[in-house]
Amino acid sequence: MSRACLEREGFSVREALDAGAGRAVLRSEPVDLVVLDLGLPDGNGLDLLRGVRHADGPPVIIVTGRGEETDRVLGLELGADDYLVKPFSQRELAARIRAVLRRTAAGPGAGRAAGPGPVRRLGELTVDTGARQVRAPCGPIAFTPREYALVEFLSTAPGQAFSAAQLLDRVWDRDGWQTPATVAEHVYRVRRKLSAAGVRTPRITTVRGFGYRLDNAAQAP
Repeated sequence: MSRACLEREGFSVREALDAGAGRAVLRSEPVDLVVLDLGLPDGNGLDLLRGVRHADGPPVIIVTGRGEETDRVLGLELGADDYLVKPFSQRELAARIRAVLRRTAAGPGAGRAAGPGPVRRLGELTVDTGARQVRAPCGPIAFTPREYALVEFLSTAPGQAFSAAQLLDRVWDRDGWQTPATVAEHVYRVRRKLSAAGVRTPRITTVRGFGYRLDNAAQAP
């Protein structure tokens, strides 16, 4: 990965050569996005990814020389936002970074809104688009940036069904290795976190043979 190339693209770059240095940077500085190589000299990069996701940290793009499906799936399950397999071009990396930052409104020219955004109240949930936060009665839910984006998008049209292809286009921008299974995995994780927070409504309902919708009505016993 070329620091000079990314800086020419307008990014401010901090390099960390191992997991320990990466954790130090994340503790001491605001970071908009992490480009994480799984092959770190002092440990598995997936361990660092777990820590970033546990702390509800910035979005993460995984970079690895290992292209096996198991690595991609594990990275997704741990909350990675995108995935690049070596070798790749610096231009592709910059494009992936911009796409992820565009979705999280953190990149150069991303157009972060000034002031608070709209707040949507759906059942037991409050979706605060200004704070990019979803709150349950017990407090904020620790969604990853992509999980938040999924809930936020579905909350724009409660009761409307969206296919996996539509969700990939709107939430993921079709910019990487994502498939309908990617959507299913994120829906599973969102449901699990809603259940852990004691949220009964709204809920994400599977529309058999089509996709998903956000239902804001209590489920019949």
